[in-house]
Amino acid sequence: MPQVLKSLEQSGPLVLSYMDRSGKIAVERVAIGFGMSKSQLAETTGLARETLYRSERSLGAKTQSRLREMLEIISRVSDWAGGKEQAMAWYRAQPLPAFGGRTPESLVKDGKAAAVRDYLDHMALGGFA
Repeated sequence: MPQVLKSLEQSGPLVLSYMDRSGKIAVERVAIGFGMSKSQLAETTGLARETLYRSERSLGAKTQSRLREMLEIISRVSDWAGGKEQAMAWYRAQPLPAFGGRTPESLVKDGKAAAVRDYLDHMALGGFA
């Protein structure tokens, strides 16, 4: 339980704003919050379309993890990007030189969210891309 609380504290209010009462990320709330359909959200997270349309699959560990990773990264950049919508645009389209021009979205889809978070930490400390 302490690990869960630590994770919630680090991910900040953006992730918390998309959670339901049970502590799960509400897919519908995320889609509406970013002005996307569930199909578009599935594409953005690298999940199968059906995953977000079936409640039992949308509550699964892999789905919840992928949504949390996306929201954590967007939360980290939303202040300097100018808001969550601009942060989502950055997430989906900004090529990162340190990763051969791959976008944060493509890296998270490949299970490399930790590398993106490390990159953002490095940049926040004044490192070079």
